[in-house]
Amino acid sequence: MMRVKEVADLVGISVRTLHHYDEIGLLAPEETTESGYRIYSDNNLETLQQILFFKELGFPLKKIKNIINSPEFDRQEALALHKKMLLEKRMRLDRMIATVDKTLKYAEGEIEMSNEEKFEGFNFSHNPYEQEARERWGDKAVDKVNDKFKNEEDQKKYADAFNDIYRRLADIRHLSASSKEAQEGIKEWYVFLNQMGSYSLEAFKGLGQMYVADERFTKNIDQFGEGLAQFMCDAMSIYADQNK
Repeated sequence: MMRVKEVADLVGISVRTLHHYDEIGLLAPEETTESGYRIYSDNNLETLQQILFFKELGFPLKKIKNIINSPEFDRQEALALHKKMLLEKRMRLDRMIATVDKTLKYAEGEIEMSNEEKFEGFNFSHNPYEQEARERWGDKAVDKVNDKFKNEEDQKKYADAFNDIYRRLADIRHLSASSKEAQEGIKEWYVFLNQMGSYSLEAFKGLGQMYVADERFTKNIDQFGEGLAQFMCDAMSIYADQNK
């Protein structure tokens, strides 16, 4: 049995987040002491693991609650589906990383690059496991991926909008990442990403961390302004934490 602070430290989430999960009926502790301390069991930790897997895959909390409280929910089956979806996500990210590498070489004049190659790895129209999840847990259990950006014209619009947001963020990168201007700018980035796909707040925060963890991403982003990758990482982390 563990107290809420111990669980928060173990998992790497805030105590406030666990309190919120309890308040919305997503994860109730095994017991609450007379002093008001929340006590979590091993079963609670298993449920929390499931919640975080679903969050990583972009499921909103309301949908996660519906899924794990469904009488049809099977933990082993859910884990198998998590693995499938995460593997697909990893492959997609690998393709996007390869596209970033090609783009860097293209920008340096080392190679030629077709328009099709510039968008290799981007896929906003289909999640190969979405239908499987819908059939298992219901149509509303999985967020639909926005089916925009299917043709070359839409891809160009996407790229232009993408670059415009980066330029606006670069213009304010000298400000504090917690400033009103920075948080309004990074909110625009979060909304933009979710118009095309499905990013949970945790996934958004993780994306920001990747901007500085991988020097290839840092170099690409900092083309818009030195220090932009770190600024975005900090602002995305603050935005995610403040909007849980």
